[in-house]
Amino acid sequence: MQSALVSVVDDDESVRESLPDLLRELGFIARAFASAGEFLTSDVLDDTWCLILDIAMPVMSGRELQRELVRRGKLIHVIFITARTEATLRSDVIAEGAIECLFKPFGEDELRSALSAAFRRY
Repeated sequence: MQSALVSVVDDDESVRESLPDLLRELGFIARAFASAGEFLTSDVLDDTWCLILDIAMPVMSGRELQRELVRRGKLIHVIFITARTEATLRSDVIAEGAIECLFKPFGEDELRSALSAAFRRY
């Protein structure tokens, strides 16, 4: 499964540059997108196995993108990433179907664990 496509959607350029490199080091195919709209109109939407998705983005938030994917019948595993620290945020997004919610800055071990959890649901 490590040859699976993991797409990253984050409006932060530094995340879009560094996270795909880490994913490739872990053996995944990775693509990065600056916005939810860019991802939704991409040629990899149907090929994406897992989506690493920033919660707070302009125009369409990560949570709104997740809801849109469900509305379209796209079954993509979602791992949220965020700098927000509300106490109930993690439990809220997991209750809505996310695999995990990682708080920035997160480490390689946390990411690996979240991806492993996605594998278990595959």
